[in-house]
Amino acid sequence: MQIRLLAFASLREILQAPERSLSLPDGARAGDAQRLLEEQFPALTPHRSSMRIAINGRLVDSDGALRDGDEIALFPPVGGG
Repeated sequence: MQIRLLAFASLREILQAPERSLSLPDGARAGDAQRLLEEQFPALTPHRSSMRIAINGRLVDSDGALRDGDEIALFPPVGGG
């Protein structure tokens, strides 16, 4: 299946692009996409525990199911006051 990946802020810099296309096997989950990206971009690994993932605009955990054509967005931690 093909999914569209959007990355923001520092994660965009690590992936060297704001948007990518990923090929994943049917039945893949958000965590599978994250692991694939960490293999391709090892600098993402330190961000694993603080990175948020959204599928089609909804925040999910690593168990979030993916379908062909879905959009995943990766968000770094956000601070503020």
